[in-house]
Amino acid sequence: MQVVRVRTLAAAAAITAVVASCAAPAPARHTGSAATPATSAGSAPHADPEANAVSGAAPVAPDPRVGAVFLGGGTGESVHTCSAAVLDSSTGDLILTAAHCVADGIGTTFIPGFHDGDDDIWRITTVYLDPRWVASQDPHADFAIARVHHEADGGAVQSFAGGLTLGSAPPAGTSVTVTGYPMGSGGDPLRCQGVTGLSHDGYPSLPCIGLTDGFSGAPWVVGSTVIGLIGGPDGGGCDDDLSFSPRFDESILGLLARAETGGAGDSAPSAYDSDC
Repeated sequence: MQVVRVRTLAAAAAITAVVASCAAPAPARHTGSAATPATSAGSAPHADPEANAVSGAAPVAPDPRVGAVFLGGGTGESVHTCSAAVLDSSTGDLILTAAHCVADGIGTTFIPGFHDGDDDIWRITTVYLDPRWVASQDPHADFAIARVHHEADGGAVQSFAGGLTLGSAPPAGTSVTVTGYPMGSGGDPLRCQGVTGLSHDGYPSLPCIGLTDGFSGAPWVVGSTVIGLIGGPDGGGCDDDLSFSPRFDESILGLLARAETGGAGDSAPSAYDSDC
């Protein structure tokens, strides 16, 4: 799914490299982190989309709390490479995305509720990362909280778009909705609803067809609470019909608390690799 195909984001190839970090490999390939379907804990290790009635992503009206991420300081006419969500926070200026969607030294922007022709740009100014990601790009910590600033008037993004409450990882069998943006230079979001499972190495899993390029960072939502995002092992998984999330726990809640204090951010690593 949202797999990083390159090891470096250097010089002239930087934007292309990060775009590849949200690209989807062939559907037949697997991560090796097989998900146990929520409805049958003792079933075969790989989820069978037909047997488990896997839903497919479909077009949906934009939600202002979810938007597209652009690398290289792009506008609505540029290529968006990942997805992100506005968080309900004390500062009102924080968004949530996958850690592999950001890289130090590359200007990055966010447009909430993005749709064709939308140029309401919010620039990412500070990124907060779990120490495990900074040290070794641990997929269990593939989440980032970023501060954004409006290009025109400097207002708070939450006052414009609303926000999602940050919650904890769902138990297997939870019905969640994922909204995000296929990678491209325009277009509207897609949404998929599915029932979560759990991989053998502890990652929440979600069978949904069509969550391909650009869905990295897309929030898993129950009501108005975000309890996961497309990310984790191999940037979200190697199949386009089975996605994963890093497990939300006290680590991500602590990261939000640190971001709300307004302190210095972290330098995002500019290299990432996958096994797909």
